[in-house]
Amino acid sequence: MKPYSTWKYVLLIAALLFGLIYAAPNFYGDDPSVQISLESGDALPADFGDRVAAALQEGGLAPRASGVENGQWVVRFDAADRQLKAADLLKEKLGRDYVVALNLASKTPAWLRAIGARPMNLGLDLRGGVHFLLEVDIDEVRKKAVERIVTEVPALLRKEDIRYTGRRQTDSAAVLEFADSERLEAARRAIAKNFAEYQLTTPPDAPLALQISLSDKEAKRIVDFAVQQNLTTLRNRVNQLGVAEPLVQRQGTNRIVVQLPGVQDTTRVKDLLGATATLEYRAVADQDAATAAATGAIPAGTELFYTRGDHRPYLLKREVIAGGDNLVDAASTVDENGGPAVSVTLDATGAKNMFSFTEKNVGKPMAVLFKEREVITNYNAKGEPIREHREVEEIISVASIRGVFGKRFQTTGLSSKEAHNLALLLKAGALAAPVDIVEERTVGPSLGADNIRKGFTAAALGLTLVAIFMVLYYRVFGLFAVGALLLNLVLLVAVLSLLQATLTMPGIAGVVLHMGIAVDANVLIYERIREELRNGAKPHHAIEAGYERAFLTIADANVTVLIGTVVLFALGAGPVKGFAITLAIGILTSQFTAIVGSRALAQLCFAKRPLKDVPIW
Repeated sequence: MKPYSTWKYVLLIAALLFGLIYAAPNFYGDDPSVQISLESGDALPADFGDRVAAALQEGGLAPRASGVENGQWVVRFDAADRQLKAADLLKEKLGRDYVVALNLASKTPAWLRAIGARPMNLGLDLRGGVHFLLEVDIDEVRKKAVERIVTEVPALLRKEDIRYTGRRQTDSAAVLEFADSERLEAARRAIAKNFAEYQLTTPPDAPLALQISLSDKEAKRIVDFAVQQNLTTLRNRVNQLGVAEPLVQRQGTNRIVVQLPGVQDTTRVKDLLGATATLEYRAVADQDAATAAATGAIPAGTELFYTRGDHRPYLLKREVIAGGDNLVDAASTVDENGGPAVSVTLDATGAKNMFSFTEKNVGKPMAVLFKEREVITNYNAKGEPIREHREVEEIISVASIRGVFGKRFQTTGLSSKEAHNLALLLKAGALAAPVDIVEERTVGPSLGADNIRKGFTAAALGLTLVAIFMVLYYRVFGLFAVGALLLNLVLLVAVLSLLQATLTMPGIAGVVLHMGIAVDANVLIYERIREELRNGAKPHHAIEAGYERAFLTIADANVTVLIGTVVLFALGAGPVKGFAITLAIGILTSQFTAIVGSRALAQLCFAKRPLKDVPIW
């Protein structure tokens, strides 16, 4: 046999060390833990650890460890029942100012975390946690689009000095009426030139009216954008919660799946996911708001709103100076009088609009409009939940503009909790459309642990059966194949951990299937060796030829499987994607271990020994 290059042995040893180090965090496990933070988001007080220790001691609960981790106080326990008792006790002792949540904390040593070695993310079915299915309100998206038409088109016609005699709005379109066909055609040309995305038609029952609606292509684009924007916003909000390994992905046309492994307390999560609170800064109109409220006659270009508390009416102009889309950062703070406030930072467009408006309107009033959509759940006679929505639109402050400002300023008029929650929502981004929680599911940690045990048992059984078959059928070379398979599994786990892939039950199924596929390469090599021996080749030549000539066949077989996994990943949903990723990485690692690993073992055992026969029969 030809000498085997030293660098290949070095590469094999390096791969083994890499695999062992980066796969190791998966064997340390997790601690059932209680995660505590202030409701306001502020830093924990200096004596907080003493308060937690005193509360736990009073309840007779001794933690494994207790301290600050990633800005939150984490108390670790040996068992899930102690974790649950501690959570209930701490909620009672600490009060409503603190958020007490259940979680699982990794036990990976600090030196492994320092080199980027972390355990694989475990999916909801393995770790336990909460699952939400959210539905984006498509009707609200279309309604907002029509409202934009009602605002933008009349403004354009006023600019072009094209007069219309009437205006009305339906669920899907805005209708403008004109005195004659000449003005109608002039309006049609102006709108078509400036708003190519709008569809213009003349109602059959109104020859001097122009119906303006969204084209099918634009309506689809707006819906897709709203869902994608909500997806990004929800990811930001989940990140604000500090939950490890969250899954937020789109499902179908207008639904979003949110999975939070390790989380068992859903109250705080639901409050944050479905919240649609935002701010709008608007100019106060000069007209008499009291008369408009009494008569119901709202002047054109204005909307009627009421202040919080005293319910005083104000007419606000429809044009928004700056709103949720323009807010890029927000923080809960205090104003000059020590009251709660939200410090706001606008993007370039919002800052420009705000600067231009305040520059021209010093001494005039500007209102801050608070908008929130609440979900109220009632139950019918059958006990089925019926969700109703209530729109909250109230003015939280009306103040005279004292000076010119643009990018950064403060908003007051909120309670301390509202200021904190609003800052959190604004920082994470505003939802482009309201969402409803249509499905909620909790997977307990004991069920997740049971799934892990079953998955591990299935993988161990699969490995054992494959090993027995290979050793009985190929004898010593079967042992080489088993050694290569073990190295392959170590590398697979290491790569998945390094990439921080999420392992689910379908992923474990991919590992089990992969073990059967991985030995195919060795089977092809060994059958080639047998064929060379039947053709009269000498033992050393047969071994060498088996490894060299089977390479193309192995590559072809694996490429076809890779193509299948790519299709699964491209077209499949979350669990199917996990299965495809696991299988694809396993195929790539098996190429290395089967060709380099098992050959290195064969070289070490047979290269320098005289052979009369090959122990493969």
